Amino acid sequence: MANNSYSGVKNSIVEANHDGEFGCTLKELRGLMELRSAEAVTKIAEYYGDIQGLCNRLKTSPIDGLSGQPADIEKRKTVFGENLIPPKKPKTFLQLVWEALQDVTLIILEVAAIVSLGLSFYKPPDAERENCGKAAGGGGDENEAEAGWIEGAAILLSVICVVLVTAFNDWSKEKQFRGLQSRIEQEQKFTVVRGGQVIQIPVAEIVVGDIAQVKYGDLLPADGVFIQGNDLKIDESSLTGESDHVKKTIEKDPMLLSGTHVMEGSGKMLVTAVGVNSQTGIIFTLLGGGEEDDDEEEEKKKEKEEKKKQKKS
Repeated sequence: MANNSYSGVKNSIVEANHDGEFGCTLKELRGLMELRSAEAVTKIAEYYGDIQGLCNRLKTSPIDGLSGQPADIEKRKTVFGENLIPPKKPKTFLQLVWEALQDVTLIILEVAAIVSLGLSFYKPPDAERENCGKAAGGGGDENEAEAGWIEGAAILLSVICVVLVTAFNDWSKEKQFRGLQSRIEQEQKFTVVRGGQVIQIPVAEIVVGDIAQVKYGDLLPADGVFIQGNDLKIDESSLTGESDHVKKTIEKDPMLLSGTHVMEGSGKMLVTAVGVNSQTGIIFTLLGGGEEDDDEEEEKKKEKEEKKKQKKS
């Protein structure tokens, strides 16, 4: 049957201090989305009262959604981030070549080629060569000895060809995949309510405070709180590993996570976290950790420099 659900948000985890702009910070919203079931319901009731209270903090309406004014949308993107997860830096062709060289079979062939080349250029003393020739019952084949390097060179050339072909294939696949991913991100659209009108917008344009409509078959593009719906069941196996579908209700579990699939029912959700601040974004950030760490270090350095300037002034 119908389940009307209203819910709010609260947390602690990142940074952002924009209480002057909105009634809750990015840190609070991101933290709230890490809570589950009764714990999340309790936090919502404790900090916001109900979903209407959360909507008021985020300056949105559970019925009419955001106003849709460009200035408001841009402000939300600045404060809460955009619904984009920066792709991992692509590997260079030289990096792919190096990875291809790590194959065990190729390493064995490389060693064999080097040994073969080394032996082909090694010449024992003339006396020993004569003795070896007499012991063998004849003179050595000088032409064959001089051409001994060809085997080693052929093996080495084969390895180089295999490595280059493998690296080029990997590079081509990665380029195609990134192009396809970019096209999907640009063309994929989601239904939201803005200014009282139900419209479809690119997923990248979804912002915190949007009221999104979800239905069977949808892949949720952002984190949010279930505010109204009809027998909504979600497949969260991609994030939690739980194979059973989770029924969403305001009383028990109103939290909706990006990257999960709607398996039954329909409803509305209040978007509370997007992009790198969503649960999917956090996972991608952890998997690609190095770049984020560099960004955090740069931010810390900037903060220290600002503090020093303030002390001097």
